[in-house]
Amino acid sequence: MTAETTGPAGPITDPAERRREQRGWYFYDFACSVYSTSVVTVFLGPYLTSVAEAAAGADGFVHPLGVPVRAGSLFPYAVSVSLVVAIVAMPLVSAAADRSGRKKPLLAAAAYTGAAATTGMFFLEGERYLLGAFLLIVANAAFAVAMMLYNAFLPQIAEPDERDAVSSRGWAFGYTSGALVLVLNLVLYSSYGSFGLTEGEAIRICLASAGLWWGVFALVPLRRLRDRGAPRAAGGPSGEGAVGAGWRQLRATLKDMRRHPLTLSFLLAYLVYNDGVQTVISQAAVYGEKELGLEQTTLITAVLLVQVLAVAGALAMGRLARTYGAKRTILGSLVVWTAILLAGYVLPAGKPVLFFCMAAAIGLVLGGSQALSRSLFSHLVPAGKEAEYFSAYEMSDRGLSWLGPLVFGLAYQLTGSYRTAIISLVIFFVAGFVLLARVPVRQAVTDAGNRMPERI
Repeated sequence: MTAETTGPAGPITDPAERRREQRGWYFYDFACSVYSTSVVTVFLGPYLTSVAEAAAGADGFVHPLGVPVRAGSLFPYAVSVSLVVAIVAMPLVSAAADRSGRKKPLLAAAAYTGAAATTGMFFLEGERYLLGAFLLIVANAAFAVAMMLYNAFLPQIAEPDERDAVSSRGWAFGYTSGALVLVLNLVLYSSYGSFGLTEGEAIRICLASAGLWWGVFALVPLRRLRDRGAPRAAGGPSGEGAVGAGWRQLRATLKDMRRHPLTLSFLLAYLVYNDGVQTVISQAAVYGEKELGLEQTTLITAVLLVQVLAVAGALAMGRLARTYGAKRTILGSLVVWTAILLAGYVLPAGKPVLFFCMAAAIGLVLGGSQALSRSLFSHLVPAGKEAEYFSAYEMSDRGLSWLGPLVFGLAYQLTGSYRTAIISLVIFFVAGFVLLARVPVRQAVTDAGNRMPERI
């Protein structure tokens, strides 16, 4: 066994080695963000819906496992199921990583499971809606598990005072790859005839290429990152520790959080409004194509606009937070999110310019609302418990984020209207606003025993 440069839990002390691993770490975001943008946000929702519609009966319903489902609800339902699978899997994987001290093999397994499922979407054609739903569930759940493991490397590869910068660079790498591949997708899709392809073939190539991109560039972090965690003893007989340790740790952390009820109150508010954010992003392409009648090239261009403006919006909201405080800035962003949904509800069909305006507004509040939420939560975490609190933050986020797609799918199932489905998401932003407004964050910082920032 080779000697490592650090102890089991600490960051790397050799600056050159630390920078080398950080550069490798950035590339996982570069690898997997293409799945989020090209697959979930742009192509799969409308395409899987079309496949389900082709398989539907005269009443517009398909029957997976004998359950009647309106074709337009299949995609959001599959997203919901995938997140339920993820929240069940994450504690088990987390426990295995803690007990073995080896996160990298588990990251590789999750990443290549997701990449393989995404590449397999090339075979999604005709009436194979069950195949599409299954591949989506597998890929989305694997993506969530891999992101949990990826984030867990950050404390080991970065000193405390450089983690914000390292994390931001990884985020920037992800947006860069998402935009780059979307440009290539736009070229292929808009000119598929000149390549001798049908529209469906072009979409399936775009889907599969995201899986190949994910798998190829995941090799970089898997070669550069190094496991440093010390193995832990098994927690119980007959492997009970492997199965139960993750859930026991989560329960212990949540029990400790009860001693900080204001931190829990903020976490609840975040979970509610972030669920709305994630659902808008995942369902916007379906709404744009099916309700507004927009071309796929228009949707791709709109997502590119979101990618570019999300960076600028995050920087702008960061400056606003320095003046008005993070809480007020987040509350303002929730008002903008609500206005975006109201505008989307009345947006006339066949008006791409207006859709671009809505996409620009989403981009300006997307990155900032999430980045400021994370930084605000960091002030409410008791010193010395950052890792376990942020683990609960990640798991709780994934655990609730199935609710928005479920509400969207149910609204469409019951009414047959995507406009009703999109406006139903307003409740997440209104409820999140009310819950966050009621949190006395300055008192929460004091109760957590942290130094009060000048603006919060």
